[in-house]
Amino acid sequence: MVTGGRVRLAVMAVSTVAGLAVLFGYRTSLGGSVPGAGAADAAAEPGIVPGPGPTAGDVTVNGSVAPTRWGPVQVQVKITGGKVVDVRVLRRPDGNRRDDEINSFALPRLRQEALSAQSARIDAVSGATVTSGGYIASLQAALDTAHFG
Repeated sequence: MVTGGRVRLAVMAVSTVAGLAVLFGYRTSLGGSVPGAGAADAAAEPGIVPGPGPTAGDVTVNGSVAPTRWGPVQVQVKITGGKVVDVRVLRRPDGNRRDDEINSFALPRLRQEALSAQSARIDAVSGATVTSGGYIASLQAALDTAHFG
């Protein structure tokens, strides 16, 4: 009987250690991006991006990084001829597959809305409210830096 008790104790100890290893090894998006993880590599300092001789009225601007509870969001805005012609995402939550799922749905819609509205006065995407808020904040910062609108 004594041997059975020791075996159970050993199994419990090994199970506890294994459970803790899984728990501490699980990475969520709450901590932001991990260096080398996709979109985080493209993150840039907020402000006007120097380019190869833009013409008057042509500017590319990085918005500020908007921290969200799921991770940072940052966009870059390209303005040509007094119009917003492109919005690129430089940083986005990317800690897990669910983040990727949400972003693949929400970010193209947010981009299209920004291009249509020619401003940051756009609607949040349902199911991506937090990321939408970060996107809008970074977009507004970029447009403010460019003195647009």
